[in-house]
Amino acid sequence: MDIGVVQYALSVISGVLVGFSLGLIGGGGSILAVPLFLYFVGLSALPNSAHIAIGTTALAVGINAFINSYMHFKKRNIAPRVGAVFAAVGLVGSLIGAYLGHITPGTSLLTYFAIAMIALGIYVAVRKEPARAGGLEELERVTEAARRCPRLTPSVIAKVAGFGFVVGLLSGYFGIGGGFLIVPSLMFSAGLCITRAIGTSLLSVGTFGVAAGAEYWYYGNVIPLVALLYVLGGIGGGYLGTSLAVKAPKDALRKAYGAIIVAVGIYMLYRIYG
Repeated sequence: MDIGVVQYALSVISGVLVGFSLGLIGGGGSILAVPLFLYFVGLSALPNSAHIAIGTTALAVGINAFINSYMHFKKRNIAPRVGAVFAAVGLVGSLIGAYLGHITPGTSLLTYFAIAMIALGIYVAVRKEPARAGGLEELERVTEAARRCPRLTPSVIAKVAGFGFVVGLLSGYFGIGGGFLIVPSLMFSAGLCITRAIGTSLLSVGTFGVAAGAEYWYYGNVIPLVALLYVLGGIGGGYLGTSLAVKAPKDALRKAYGAIIVAVGIYMLYRIYG
C-alpha cells in the first residue's frame, strides 16, 4: 500500500479532530474516523478502501478505549462482572460482524455506514442530556449508585448477553466503538448508573474494536501505523476537548455536532453515488 509521510501526518490530525470532538461532546465521535480516513487521509485511493478504512478504524478505536479505561479503573467506575459478560458475548458478535463486513461489497458497506451516520447524527442532535447532580443529597445518591454492584441473576445475565451480542455485531460490522449504544444497554439490562455504565462500556469498546481490527488485519484490511498515529493524535485532541468542555455551551455544540455527522453522512452518499 502506497502510504506516504503526508498521509501519516493527516492520520495524526484525524485523531486530533476526533479526540477533540469526543472530549468536547462525548460519545459518538469515533464514527467520523472512517470518512476522515477515506477522504481526508486519502485512503479512498487504495484498492478495497472501504474495508481498509473500517478495519483501521476498528483497531484504533479499540486501542483508544483500553487507554481511556485506565482512569475509570482507578476511580472504580467499572462493574467488572457485568462488563465481562457483555464483552465476552459481544466479542462473538463482533467477530461475526467483522466477517459480515469483510464479505459485504465496499459500495454497499459504505452506503450502510453513511445511513448509520445520518441516524446517529440525528440522535446526537435531539437527545437530551441527563440532569446534573444538585445538592449533597443527590451527590450521595449518585455516589452510592456508582458503587452498587448489581446481582447477576439468570434474567440479568440473559439481558446483558443479548444486548452485548447485538451491539458487538454492529460494532464489528461498522468498525465503530459503539459506546453510544453500549452505555444505555448497560443501564437498561444491568441497572448501572450512567457513571459506572460509561466506565464499564470502555471494556467492551476496547474488546470489540481490537477483535474486529484483528480480524480485518488478518484479511489484509488494516494499516497498523495509521491506526497508531490516529490514537496518538486522539490523546492530544481529547485532552484539549476535555479542557474546553467545562466552559463550552454543551447543548448548542451537541446539536451542531449532530448536524455535522448528518452532513458527512450525506457527503459520503454523494461521493458513492454522485
